[in-house]
Amino acid sequence: MEKNELQFLVLSDRGNRVARKFGLVFALPQELRPYYEKFGINIPGHNGEYSYEIPIPATYVIDQAQFIRFAFVNTDYTKHPEPTEVLAALQQF
Repeated sequence: MEKNELQFLVLSDRGNRVARKFGLVFALPQELRPYYEKFGINIPGHNGEYSYEIPIPATYVIDQAQFIRFAFVNTDYTKHPEPTEVLAALQQF
């Protein structure tokens, strides 16, 4: 929060622990790992453990009672929800 002077909490899921609970991880196949390494993508280093798991991108708005009020999941990492959709979900609180 301090680094970018954000007014809200940003969560990080080192090791994909939460993503795994939501069923949002897949293991990078052995034959693809050298390609990632060739481009300097260190998946185990990013995960903080020796794991080639990659999270599936997802956006959730979860209320204080722990109910999911908005969800967007897409295996295509280039697809994201419209910011207006997320803001609309947040403004319901």
